[in-house]
Amino acid sequence: MLSSSTRLLRLLSLLQTRAHWMGPELAERLEVHPRTLRRDIDRLRQLGYPVQASSGVAGGYAFRAGQALPPLLLDDEEALAVSIALRTATAGAVGGIEEPALRALVKLEQAMPARLRKRVDALRAAILPLTHTGPVVEASVLATLALACRDQLRTEFQYQDSQGRSAQRSVEPQGVVHTGQRWYLVAWDRVRNDWRTFRIDRIVGDPQVGAHFAPRASPDGGDLKGYVSRSISAPHHAEQARVVLHAPYAVMSRRIPPSAGVVSTLDQGQRCQLECAANDSLVYWLMALDVEFEVLAPAALKERLRVAGERALRCAL
Repeated sequence: MLSSSTRLLRLLSLLQTRAHWMGPELAERLEVHPRTLRRDIDRLRQLGYPVQASSGVAGGYAFRAGQALPPLLLDDEEALAVSIALRTATAGAVGGIEEPALRALVKLEQAMPARLRKRVDALRAAILPLTHTGPVVEASVLATLALACRDQLRTEFQYQDSQGRSAQRSVEPQGVVHTGQRWYLVAWDRVRNDWRTFRIDRIVGDPQVGAHFAPRASPDGGDLKGYVSRSISAPHHAEQARVVLHAPYAVMSRRIPPSAGVVSTLDQGQRCQLECAANDSLVYWLMALDVEFEVLAPAALKERLRVAGERALRCAL
């Protein structure tokens, strides 16, 4: 039989894995009598863990939010993941969390056993993040938008477009997407009556949440990341380029960021197709990929490639 302290840790871990546990099932998992389980639940409450009990046919126990944050129980892999995330946050694209992330990281690493601290030290030596130079979003804005997405709350905010013009927007938030460079909100625009993507760093001030809204079918079947990629790759260009890359999809999908274009697989992943804006820089960007490719459209891109190739050949002579 487990010792009292070990059993409490096991009970706490189980409570955090599910939204609700039936009492008899939880007692069976712990191999204890229901009376012992009730005493252990009372001990957790005395330690500050907000465990709620319900009676009746569907009665049981649930771990709910309390007035303060109690200590968290993390296994080794979870602790490593949190440590990496906190270290990344100290130099990331979310403003206002650098100092709190550093304080939390210090607390976490002080509590780690020696075996785990060695792994963290190895990761620290190997991971050298570059200084972030892109737009920064406020953590409070991200938290408000994430809450509005989860609870389906209408949201209003002042939004500044690429020309610096501001307008009040009223939306029904669906999800928040991070492309690796920027944060985007996917939402139903109530004025334009259509789905839109909003760069979160262009939201001015704090968003205001309001009443609940009825859920809608998500764009692109719920693939919000794909929807954002397609929305931002070339939103304002009359011409769209379609280029077949003679390289594996697994390789090119890692090299080409979502903000540059949409990469889809061909020939069971042996080749892939790139769809993006047919802008002036595409010629040189394709050549820099250093892979064989075939331009399907537009014809003007083929001509620009021909001219660029002739110029490069003249310079090489």
